[in-house]
Amino acid sequence: MFDMFDVMDSVFPILFGLVFCLVIGMFIYAIVHNVKEKRANDAAPVLTVEALVKTKRMDTYHTSPTYDGDGHRTSSGSYHTSYYATFEVESGDRLELQVSDYEYGQLAEGDRGKLTFQRKRFLQFERERGV
Repeated sequence: MFDMFDVMDSVFPILFGLVFCLVIGMFIYAIVHNVKEKRANDAAPVLTVEALVKTKRMDTYHTSPTYDGDGHRTSSGSYHTSYYATFEVESGDRLELQVSDYEYGQLAEGDRGKLTFQRKRFLQFERERGV
């Protein structure tokens, strides 16, 4: 006769193992991807080009609150903000780079100047004076 508990006893360990492997695989993929990205940035030449600040944007996300073993909230979570600026170079190509909060505050849409970057890594933006 068909017993649901026997099926669950044999299927649950397999499903649990698959989910566990999937989560570990995602962590490994993220680490490898970040290491490759850093190496590619490090190996790229540092370029300085004339550029125009086209747009700026912020990306804000909230982390979940944490709870202790008794169900009491130990933190309310936190907010994290990443800052980005899109630069247009003389050829008309656009490049969106992550910038620090300080740089974000210093940049204004329409600013012209010299952009120094290394592949996808923002290094510096020197505004033209008198513009």
